Amino acid sequence: MPELLQRLQYRLKSLPDGLQAHIYRVRDVAQELAACHQVDPKRAELGALAHDVCRAVPGDDLLKMSADLGVTVTDVDRDFPLLLHGPVGAELLRQEEGLNDLGLYQAVRWHSTAHASLDDLGKLVFLADKLDPQKSAVYSYQARLHETAQESLDLALLEFLSREMAVRLEKGETVHPASVDARNNLVLRLKS
Repeated sequence: MPELLQRLQYRLKSLPDGLQAHIYRVRDVAQELAACHQVDPKRAELGALAHDVCRAVPGDDLLKMSADLGVTVTDVDRDFPLLLHGPVGAELLRQEEGLNDLGLYQAVRWHSTAHASLDDLGKLVFLADKLDPQKSAVYSYQARLHETAQESLDLALLEFLSREMAVRLEKGETVHPASVDARNNLVLRLKS
């Protein structure tokens, strides 16, 4: 893993400065949450650093890269190709950097939409991305979400997905099927 961290940091240097700053803020939040939830801090750091490795790639290029890398593209992805930066980034790291940790791969792949199969690392990376302090204007409930995330990754993820889906539905926008599945899975799990 130290080699992967080194190669990842080298990749990050080519990203725009603002994106690099975001990634390092996400890493800080991820490490804080890792301490709260007994998640390996090294894996949390890797997931946070890797999550936006393809975020600066334009939508049309993400669609092309998806085809080249064998990433499945849904109709919702075609409607909003930026959602592909996670799946493309994960697959790129698997094929080019030897990323073979399934939990880490899933954390990068699903950090924009969430997914029912996410483990604590995946939930943590997803939430850390949304808890970047610079995103507080986007998510007016961020302070509450941060408190909830310190206590329960599941409850925080459910709150985020529920709020954001309601906004998208109200605007008549699409909701990614992976987000719907993730939310349904959390509701059912938390009921039992």
